Amino acid sequence: MLRIVEETQGDIVAREALLDAAFGLDRAAKTSERLREGRLPANGLALVARDGDRLVATLRFWHVTTGDGRPALMLGPLAVAESHRTQGLGSLMMRRGLTLAGAYGHRAVLLVGDEPYYRRFGFSRALAQGLDLPGGYDPARFLGLELQPDALVGACGMVSASGAFDAAAADGLMPAMDAAEARL
Repeated sequence: MLRIVEETQGDIVAREALLDAAFGLDRAAKTSERLREGRLPANGLALVARDGDRLVATLRFWHVTTGDGRPALMLGPLAVAESHRTQGLGSLMMRRGLTLAGAYGHRAVLLVGDEPYYRRFGFSRALAQGLDLPGGYDPARFLGLELQPDALVGACGMVSASGAFDAAAADGLMPAMDAAEARL
Protein backbone atom coordinates (compact mmCIF):
# COMPACT_ATOMS: atom_id res chain seq x y z
CA MET A 1 0.00 0.00 0.00
CA LEU A 2 1.45 3.37 -1.09
CA ARG A 3 1.35 6.19 1.49
CA ILE A 4 2.72 9.75 1.43
CA VAL A 5 3.67 10.93 4.90
CA GLU A 6 5.97 13.37 6.64
CA GLU A 7 9.46 11.93 6.88
CA THR A 8 10.90 10.81 10.20
CA GLN A 9 14.35 10.32 11.64
CA GLY A 10 14.11 6.67 10.65
CA ASP A 11 13.93 7.69 6.97
CA ILE A 12 17.36 9.37 6.79
CA VAL A 13 19.43 6.43 5.55
CA ALA A 14 16.85 5.30 2.97
CA ARG A 15 16.25 8.90 1.81
CA GLU A 16 19.95 9.56 1.30
CA ALA A 17 20.41 6.26 -0.57
CA LEU A 18 17.46 7.13 -2.83
CA LEU A 19 18.90 10.59 -3.54
CA ASP A 20 22.35 9.13 -4.29
CA ALA A 21 20.79 6.63 -6.71
CA ALA A 22 18.70 9.33 -8.41
CA PHE A 23 21.26 12.15 -8.62
CA GLY A 24 24.66 10.57 -8.13
CA LEU A 25 27.22 10.97 -5.40
CA ASP A 26 28.15 14.49 -6.58
CA ARG A 27 24.65 15.84 -5.87
CA ALA A 28 25.96 17.89 -2.93
CA ALA A 29 27.88 20.09 -5.38
CA LYS A 30 24.68 21.46 -6.96
CA THR A 31 23.75 25.12 -6.56
CA SER A 32 20.44 24.44 -4.82
CA GLU A 33 22.35 22.51 -2.18
CA ARG A 34 23.96 25.81 -1.13
CA LEU A 35 20.49 26.99 -0.11
CA ARG A 36 19.89 23.84 1.98
CA GLU A 37 23.22 23.51 3.79
CA GLY A 38 22.86 23.64 7.55
CA ARG A 39 19.14 24.42 7.33
CA LEU A 40 16.01 22.57 8.29
CA PRO A 41 13.33 21.90 5.67
CA ALA A 42 10.12 23.90 5.92
CA ASN A 43 7.92 22.60 8.71
CA GLY A 44 5.56 19.89 7.47
CA LEU A 45 7.06 19.92 3.97
CA ALA A 46 9.57 17.06 4.13
CA LEU A 47 7.61 14.20 2.59
CA VAL A 48 8.29 10.58 1.73
CA ALA A 49 6.28 7.92 -0.05
CA ARG A 50 6.33 4.41 1.32
CA ASP A 51 5.28 1.25 -0.44
CA GLY A 52 4.74 -0.98 2.55
CA ASP A 53 7.85 -0.42 4.66
CA ARG A 54 10.03 0.68 1.73
CA LEU A 55 10.77 4.37 1.11
CA VAL A 56 10.20 4.93 -2.63
CA ALA A 57 10.06 8.72 -3.03
CA THR A 58 11.11 11.93 -1.30
CA LEU A 59 10.22 15.60 -1.69
CA ARG A 60 11.37 18.52 0.44
CA PHE A 61 10.82 22.29 0.51
CA TRP A 62 13.14 24.91 2.04
CA HIS A 63 12.64 28.52 3.12
CA VAL A 64 14.35 31.12 0.92
CA THR A 65 14.07 34.87 0.37
CA THR A 66 14.30 36.69 -2.95
CA GLY A 67 16.78 39.54 -3.34
CA ASP A 68 13.98 42.05 -2.80
CA GLY A 69 12.89 40.38 0.45
CA ARG A 70 9.98 38.17 -0.59
CA PRO A 71 9.62 34.86 1.24
CA ALA A 72 9.38 31.76 -0.92
CA LEU A 73 10.08 28.06 -0.82
CA MET A 74 12.80 26.23 -2.76
CA LEU A 75 11.63 22.82 -3.88
CA GLY A 76 14.02 19.95 -4.01
CA PRO A 77 15.00 17.40 -4.29
CA LEU A 78 12.20 15.29 -5.70
CA ALA A 79 13.27 11.70 -6.27
CA VAL A 80 11.41 8.49 -7.04
CA ALA A 81 12.90 5.00 -6.80
CA GLU A 82 13.55 3.42 -10.19
CA SER A 83 11.06 0.66 -9.34
CA HIS A 84 8.26 3.25 -9.05
CA ARG A 85 9.04 5.62 -11.92
CA THR A 86 6.52 6.14 -14.74
CA GLN A 87 3.67 5.30 -12.33
CA GLY A 88 2.76 8.92 -11.58
CA LEU A 89 4.31 8.94 -8.11
CA GLY A 90 6.45 12.03 -8.83
CA SER A 91 3.31 13.93 -9.89
CA LEU A 92 1.45 12.71 -6.83
CA MET A 93 4.29 13.87 -4.56
CA MET A 94 4.38 17.27 -6.30
CA ARG A 95 0.65 17.81 -6.03
CA ARG A 96 0.61 16.80 -2.35
CA GLY A 97 3.59 19.02 -1.54
CA LEU A 98 2.25 22.05 -3.40
CA THR A 99 -1.19 21.61 -1.84
CA LEU A 100 0.36 21.50 1.64
CA ALA A 101 2.60 24.49 0.90
CA GLY A 102 -0.44 26.53 -0.14
CA ALA A 103 -2.44 25.35 2.87
CA TYR A 104 0.41 26.44 5.16
CA GLY A 105 0.21 29.94 3.64
CA HIS A 106 3.34 29.93 1.49
CA ARG A 107 3.10 32.32 -1.45
CA ALA A 108 5.64 31.06 -4.01
CA VAL A 109 7.90 28.14 -4.90
CA LEU A 110 11.17 28.17 -6.82
CA LEU A 111 13.14 25.24 -8.20
CA VAL A 112 15.90 24.24 -10.59
CA GLY A 113 14.54 21.56 -12.90
CA ASP A 114 13.24 20.42 -16.25
CA GLU A 115 10.61 22.94 -17.40
CA PRO A 116 8.68 20.48 -19.61
CA TYR A 117 8.13 18.27 -16.53
CA TYR A 118 7.35 21.03 -14.02
CA ARG A 119 5.20 23.14 -16.38
CA ARG A 120 2.25 20.81 -15.74
CA PHE A 121 2.26 21.99 -12.11
CA GLY A 122 2.28 25.66 -13.14
CA PHE A 123 6.03 26.39 -12.95
CA SER A 124 7.52 28.72 -15.53
CA ARG A 125 10.81 30.37 -16.32
CA ALA A 126 9.10 33.75 -16.62
CA LEU A 127 8.25 33.83 -12.90
CA ALA A 128 11.94 33.44 -11.94
CA GLN A 129 13.28 35.70 -14.69
CA GLY A 130 14.48 38.54 -12.43
CA LEU A 131 15.96 36.22 -9.81
CA ASP A 132 19.43 34.73 -9.48
CA LEU A 133 20.95 31.85 -7.53
CA PRO A 134 24.37 31.59 -5.89
CA GLY A 135 26.83 29.51 -7.90
CA GLY A 136 26.57 28.03 -11.35
CA TYR A 137 23.29 26.81 -12.80
CA ASP A 138 21.43 26.78 -16.11
CA PRO A 139 19.07 29.81 -16.01
CA ALA A 140 16.67 28.03 -18.38
CA ARG A 141 16.06 25.50 -15.59
CA PHE A 142 15.34 28.08 -12.86
CA LEU A 143 11.55 28.12 -12.50
CA GLY A 144 8.91 29.74 -10.33
CA LEU A 145 5.33 29.07 -9.27
CA GLU A 146 2.93 31.45 -7.56
CA LEU A 147 0.74 29.81 -4.92
CA GLN A 148 -0.88 33.19 -4.36
CA PRO A 149 -1.51 35.70 -7.17
CA ASP A 150 1.33 38.10 -7.96
CA ALA A 151 3.67 36.59 -5.36
CA LEU A 152 6.59 36.70 -7.80
CA VAL A 153 5.58 39.56 -10.10
CA GLY A 154 8.59 41.86 -10.28
CA ALA A 155 10.66 39.71 -7.90
CA CYS A 156 14.37 40.33 -8.37
CA GLY A 157 17.81 39.76 -6.93
CA MET A 158 19.79 36.94 -5.42
CA VAL A 159 17.84 34.17 -3.71
CA SER A 160 19.20 33.34 -0.27
CA ALA A 161 18.47 30.74 2.39
CA SER A 162 16.21 31.93 5.18
CA GLY A 163 15.08 28.77 6.94
CA ALA A 164 15.85 27.78 10.47
CA PHE A 165 19.40 26.69 11.15
CA ASP A 166 20.04 23.13 12.14
CA ALA A 167 21.87 23.77 15.41
CA ALA A 168 23.32 20.26 15.62
CA ALA A 169 24.78 20.52 12.10
CA ALA A 170 26.11 24.03 12.78
CA ASP A 171 27.92 22.76 15.88
CA GLY A 172 29.47 19.99 13.80
CA LEU A 173 28.06 17.41 16.17
CA MET A 174 26.17 15.40 13.58
CA PRO A 175 24.93 15.52 9.98
CA ALA A 176 22.16 17.99 9.24
CA MET A 177 18.79 16.98 10.67
CA ASP A 178 15.54 17.50 8.91
CA ALA A 179 12.46 19.17 10.36
CA ALA A 180 10.89 15.86 11.37
CA GLU A 181 14.03 14.88 13.28
CA ALA A 182 14.15 18.22 15.04
CA ARG A 183 10.68 17.62 16.46
CA LEU A 184 11.60 14.18 17.88
